[in-house]
Amino acid sequence: MADRRLQVFHTVARYLSFTKAAEALHMTQPAVTFQVRQLEEHFNTRLFDRTHNRISLTDAGKRVFGFADQIFQLYHEMENSVREITGDVSGVLIVGASTTIAEYLLPSLLGDFKKKFPEVNIRLRVSNSDGIVSMVENNVIDLGVVEAQVSNKNLAVELCRIDRLVAVVPPNHPLSHEVRIPLKKLLEYPYICREEGSGTREVIIDYLHSSGLDTTELDVIMELGSPEAIKGAVEAGIGITILSRATLTKELRLGTLVAIDLDPRLERPFSFVHQKQKFRQHTVEKLLEFARQYCEDHPTPED
Repeated sequence: MADRRLQVFHTVARYLSFTKAAEALHMTQPAVTFQVRQLEEHFNTRLFDRTHNRISLTDAGKRVFGFADQIFQLYHEMENSVREITGDVSGVLIVGASTTIAEYLLPSLLGDFKKKFPEVNIRLRVSNSDGIVSMVENNVIDLGVVEAQVSNKNLAVELCRIDRLVAVVPPNHPLSHEVRIPLKKLLEYPYICREEGSGTREVIIDYLHSSGLDTTELDVIMELGSPEAIKGAVEAGIGITILSRATLTKELRLGTLVAIDLDPRLERPFSFVHQKQKFRQHTVEKLLEFARQYCEDHPTPED
């Protein structure tokens, strides 16, 4: 319903990039440029200064951006108000999650939500925790679910559940019969870790520091980008690791890996992160309500 030219301009102004705006809007860059020029012709003034491959808002652009914010806020209020009366829950939702959550928590949550609200189309973006927070900050996704602390105070963060991390070794490893081990003991063995920016990696680094240890004491022989890749490497006897216990259900049942509690216990939050707008899309509100209830009904699995 809202003026397409204004929507495109607003997105470019948020990113200060035609390329990023085109990606977010699923448009070609020439199409984005055309829409912005159409709006500039309408106002008979430039809305962006373009210098040295960078853009910035002109004074007129800043004025239009401010009004566009108010227009889209009112638009969302109107849409939510009508949908509350009709009870309609439909549209497109873009959800982002860090790798562990996307692979092991969200499939069942989003599947149950889709059964209840079949008219909602859900798109899932997967990245590490830093990437998901950045997408929320830039309004690329409606809701993020991350596995690390969120430092941006301008975003709303809600606890979903507490996740337990454990040491993971192959069945023939010298530590495989231990019930609980101190972190110091893990330093004696080759270690496989997640990539930089991973929430799991950040939590483990913080855990090391709180135990009076340094990351240089880890004998890191490999960095991999997903829990599945890491589990395969551990099964192959390449090294040991620390992972969320939620990722190990199949391997523990088959006996291909062994999980050992850390001493002290290592836990972290799985959290929802979203913008703090008072008026969000009605469908986003329904997903948040559903997700909160889902996490309450499906607490952290125990042994």
